[in-house]
Amino acid sequence: MTLEKKRWILLAAGCLMVLCVGSLYAWSVFANPMTEYLSGIAGGPVRNLSIIFTLANISGPITMILGGYFNDKAGPRYVLLAGGLLFAFGMIGSGFVKSVGLLMVTYGLGVGLGNGMVYGTTLSHIVKFFPDRRGFAGGMITAFYGLGSIVTPILATALLRQWPVSTVFKILGVGAGIILCSASLVMIPHPQTASKAAAGAGPEQGEYTYREMLRQKSFYVMMAMLTCGAFAGMMVISQASPIAQKMMAFSPERAAVVVSFLALFNMLGRLISGTLSDRFGVLNVIRVLFVFTIAAGILLYFCTAGSAVQFYLAIALIGFSFGGIMGVYPSFTASRFGARNNSLNYGIMFIGFALAGLLGPMIMNGLAGALGRYQPAFLVCAVLAALGIVLNVLCARIKPE
Repeated sequence: MTLEKKRWILLAAGCLMVLCVGSLYAWSVFANPMTEYLSGIAGGPVRNLSIIFTLANISGPITMILGGYFNDKAGPRYVLLAGGLLFAFGMIGSGFVKSVGLLMVTYGLGVGLGNGMVYGTTLSHIVKFFPDRRGFAGGMITAFYGLGSIVTPILATALLRQWPVSTVFKILGVGAGIILCSASLVMIPHPQTASKAAAGAGPEQGEYTYREMLRQKSFYVMMAMLTCGAFAGMMVISQASPIAQKMMAFSPERAAVVVSFLALFNMLGRLISGTLSDRFGVLNVIRVLFVFTIAAGILLYFCTAGSAVQFYLAIALIGFSFGGIMGVYPSFTASRFGARNNSLNYGIMFIGFALAGLLGPMIMNGLAGALGRYQPAFLVCAVLAALGIVLNVLCARIKPE
């Protein structure tokens, strides 16, 4: 079988793998049942479990970097197998925990670290096989990753009607383990000397090691731009249901629809923006996404309980822009610093996303707690998106050294 045909099989396997680990973003489905479950064991109320999701998010870049290093050195198969087992055992282990501390280990670290290793390795590795369609390949992988946050809540909710949350964790963990381990065996190393891979780089694009990348001014501009681009999405994703209920007076059921609506546009943004970047240029697409984010921030700032259409439009723009940024950045990193070391390079670049995941919810909670309303936080989103446009223009002017 030719490399041209093999790469489509690898893309399908990669999509299946990230679909599984994308279930990390379905944590909100498990939060309340786990709170009740652990409260029953403790004989009293347990604290808010939002720390579990935060820990899972900030631990991911660690294994993205480590997985990227070993993938670039030894190939993807065993890296993905290790990541899949870590994710699966984290999910299964979460079904056996009796305390918040243990849940931090199993879900916060096990699932979080496994997620980072599988997602980062799959994403950066598959992009190498599509030097002619990097945006499309990166968009497909990130779109299926986002799809996991839509599919898993539906599946988990159905299972929770039949079994306790501890059993559901075990069922999902076993299922994910089977899929992840099987799909990892399909992966093959990328032939670095293939003529197609060489043809994918433009004349100004070299193959940078991570040390060489860290000496480039454009790296720091790009990482800051990623933080600005992911900030609004991470802020809203972390609080979508409370925002809908407290700011818009939505019922819990209607707020759940908002969460799914956000996830849908997140997925669409990843797929559409990745494809458009191949045609119109990645920096042009990112610039438009920042304009969308500014518009969304302004719309949300002026939202009231009676402006539901305005609210849904803003949520769609936030989801699409966030997904778009995440969809184009793997190929953007490869186009700037080369495909050969992109697994490790993108893992380091992903620190910008981790910063957004830390700062977004923190600023949202801080402002909402101090001022008693969510709206001021959306102005911060708009300001950072405007800063992102400045960084975008600056990035276009910086030439590789």
